[in-house]
Amino acid sequence: MAMAPLEAVLFDIDGTMCVSDPFHHRAFSELLQGLGYNNGVPITPEFGMAHMAGRSNDQIGRFLFPGWGQDQLDAFFADKEALFARYAGEGLREVAGLSDLCRWAADRGLRRAAVTNAPRANAELMISILGLSDFFQVIVAAADDCDRPKPSPDPYLRALTLLGASPRHTLVFEDSVVGVQAAVAAGMPVIAVAQEAGEAKVLAAGASLVIRDYQDGKLWAALDKLDAAAQAK
Repeated sequence: MAMAPLEAVLFDIDGTMCVSDPFHHRAFSELLQGLGYNNGVPITPEFGMAHMAGRSNDQIGRFLFPGWGQDQLDAFFADKEALFARYAGEGLREVAGLSDLCRWAADRGLRRAAVTNAPRANAELMISILGLSDFFQVIVAAADDCDRPKPSPDPYLRALTLLGASPRHTLVFEDSVVGVQAAVAAGMPVIAVAQEAGEAKVLAAGASLVIRDYQDGKLWAALDKLDAAAQAK
């Protein structure tokens, strides 16, 4: 990652900053079972990862309910986000080591943005629970701020514009294939947070490095190289 000096860091939220999938899954499962979706058979976490992870509510809605009108979809997702907020408030936690990485970025005066396909209220809730409301200078919620969500590069391009940062000197942290695709299309290197089962997929999408969490030695070795390169300039 030849990008020194580093100017900015951009973070996805769900799965990248926090372990949120169990709470999304619980909310979706509860509502879908109540509607008799899939003949009442509960959806699996694997179904959620394959068809929902990293996607906007509009994208998920069109997949789940292709025949529904917008009013029906809006009502469904209002219920879903309310359930998610309740469950997340009971136990949302950061991906291990996130606080250390945020301190590293703040100590270097890097510009900072959260870039998500989630609705703004959802994004702000998660950031608040994580105690990072003062950390981010910009939040781009694609559902509210962009015509096209990830995997379009639009959300990341908007964040760059708002921060006044160059893609050549900005690093992105992501966890989903659609998120990696979006950041790569916006011209930025991506460090993907993924477990072994998902590593090949994010690498195929264009991730420059895959880490298990923010305590991963590979991450800090890469950041040390960026620091050294910046000092050498």
